[in-house]
Amino acid sequence: MNVLVFDIETIPDVEGGRRVYDLGDLSDDDAANAMYNLRRQENGTEFLRLHLHRVVAISAVLRSGDKIAVWTLGDENASEKEILERFFDIIDRYSPTIVSWNGGGFDLPVVHYRSMVHGVQAPRYWDTGQEDNSFKWNNYINRYHERHTDLMEVLGMYQQRAYVPLDQIATLLGFPGKMGMSGAKVWDAFQQGDIKGIRDYCETDVLNTWLVYLRFLLMKGTLSHDGYEMELAMVKEYLKREAKPHFLAFLEEIR
Repeated sequence: MNVLVFDIETIPDVEGGRRVYDLGDLSDDDAANAMYNLRRQENGTEFLRLHLHRVVAISAVLRSGDKIAVWTLGDENASEKEILERFFDIIDRYSPTIVSWNGGGFDLPVVHYRSMVHGVQAPRYWDTGQEDNSFKWNNYINRYHERHTDLMEVLGMYQQRAYVPLDQIATLLGFPGKMGMSGAKVWDAFQQGDIKGIRDYCETDVLNTWLVYLRFLLMKGTLSHDGYEMELAMVKEYLKREAKPHFLAFLEEIR
């Protein structure tokens, strides 16, 4: 079975904000601040509505056959459109089970809105049985199907009061949790030109999600204890072999 774990990082879509809120020729920084202020007046939080998030990174763990890979889609200069297209290309090619943490509440709706902005096509992703009859009973869109497994929702029994942050459950299970950055700091990092830092951070988040997913599969009985240990060893060996600084730092924190 092919499994794709994914995580996105976003910044304010200042160009879209100028159009939606008629912000004129404000600088990117001033436009973003205006968007935050308008949102705070609306509901007391600076967390922007999802259609005004611009995707700057999608990181993935792909487990296929006897191999695993961890990477961020596109290069550091990739446009938002290219990043989104690459995400759906993986789905078209592998038809994987996709796994997220709060993907139903954040990542995928953002991907939907932003794909519409850029005219990105994703027929396999949106199939609910019209092209492949098996997708009628298990597709990416239905909240209660497993082809997209939102771990936060599944573990919290779809009850918002039961949802927990990824970094906390990861830390509780002996995994690294947050490393080097947080989602709230991505805009600052982007303004400073630290695209690599954003991508590295996103990769550590997706690694946390993968490790939590493995523990979930162990709990379900999909993996035996020996199978779980083999998967964990595969991750560790991959991180050691790739030897990227943020991978090695992540590896050191796995308990």
